[in-house]
Amino acid sequence: MKTHYALGRLKVGAMNKTEAGYGQHLELLKHAGEVLWYRFEGVKLRLADNTFYTPDFAVMAATGRMELHEVKGFWEDDARVKIKVAAEMYPFKFIAVKVKTKKDGGGYAVEDFS
Repeated sequence: MKTHYALGRLKVGAMNKTEAGYGQHLELLKHAGEVLWYRFEGVKLRLADNTFYTPDFAVMAATGRMELHEVKGFWEDDARVKIKVAAEMYPFKFIAVKVKTKKDGGGYAVEDFS
């Protein structure tokens, strides 16, 4: 099993390549009328004292439902725990998206935590 290590954190509000690609995907969905609004790091949720979760994207679907989208290249255990805890505490739809390889058909694999 290959271990992945971050080279450093980006500044708050700066997207990595995977997040930027997903932002472009959301923009296409917005033009298609499936998404009304979205914002990168637009919501910060308190999970406990001194423990917060900031999803990558806050998204308002065309239905009016608020969704929080987490974009992952790979999962670290603490990130998976935080999204599960947040989904139990808050009335939003929580999903995680992971880029699928071209070999697997491209696009995004979606995991629903709601």
